[in-house]
Amino acid sequence: MPLFVFDLDGTLIDSRRDLADAANALIVERGGTPLAVDDIARMVGEGAALLVRRALTAAGLDPESPHALPRFLELYDERLLVHTRVYDGTREALDALHAIAPMAVLTNKPTHHTTAILDGLRLSHLFRWVLGGDGPLPRKPDPSALQELMTRAHASPERTVMIGDSAVDLATARAAGTRVCLVRYGFGFAASRPDVRPSDLAVDRPADLVPALRTVAA
Repeated sequence: MPLFVFDLDGTLIDSRRDLADAANALIVERGGTPLAVDDIARMVGEGAALLVRRALTAAGLDPESPHALPRFLELYDERLLVHTRVYDGTREALDALHAIAPMAVLTNKPTHHTTAILDGLRLSHLFRWVLGGDGPLPRKPDPSALQELMTRAHASPERTVMIGDSAVDLATARAAGTRVCLVRYGFGFAASRPDVRPSDLAVDRPADLVPALRTVAA
């Protein structure tokens, strides 16, 4: 059975503005100057704790500032879906792919943020499993969570595809021995410059996911 595993930020959703606004609110509270949205977007992908440390460092503040992470999570809770949107064409692609194979979300984002966003954007029903970065398994690029999803789905690595926008997603797929599909439209692609091989799948728009992933499911 094939299995399609999606990253969240930069793959299914454009969440740059809300993440940046939360990080900048934290920076301002601590006496710093806000950073550009694109600068903060380049810090996304390896979990909230690392995002907070990177943002505070870039703002010239103490990256180990007490209570910075829980405060950031509170600030982000307040603006999860203010500007965040599903990439154009993604909903239609997911509807088509849902009929082909079971699907999952694997993200380094905290689970409660992930489920709240999926619920708010009416995407939850499309995914059989959702694993966030604060669960018992290590965060990407460690392959453990991806391997756990394969176990649940009874899927082989050869028929599993990790779909994401960053070098973290690519490294996760490599470590688990699965296929990978890089979405070049995601904000993490240009920032992380993943080392795409000729044998890897890569798409430039969400609509291209359907024909690309059908080749694995066939």
